[in-house]
Amino acid sequence: MNINIRNTPNPSLKGPEEMARVGVERDGSATLQRSSSTTAAQDGVTLTSTAARLRSLENTISSLPVVDSRRVAEIKQTIDEGSYEINPQRIAEKMLDMEQEWSR
Repeated sequence: MNINIRNTPNPSLKGPEEMARVGVERDGSATLQRSSSTTAAQDGVTLTSTAARLRSLENTISSLPVVDSRRVAEIKQTIDEGSYEINPQRIAEKMLDMEQEWSR
């Protein structure tokens, strides 16, 4: 049995009771289901502590700025002062390192 876990239920649902009442389909859509006297088997997903920690780290990282403004200001100042030095050897090494990472 394949279950598509990429689709998440509608965030307006209040909890497992309402999700069971509404019935979340595999394609992400929801349909109203009537209560019956029989109990249907339900599939569930439990996140491990590692998954929860990864989600927390992802949220933290996404809130960080993409650009280090302090570093940009330092480089700008050294360029304005005329003291910014370009090291072609270091640039070449970094480019080779990046190429090796991509080829793995």
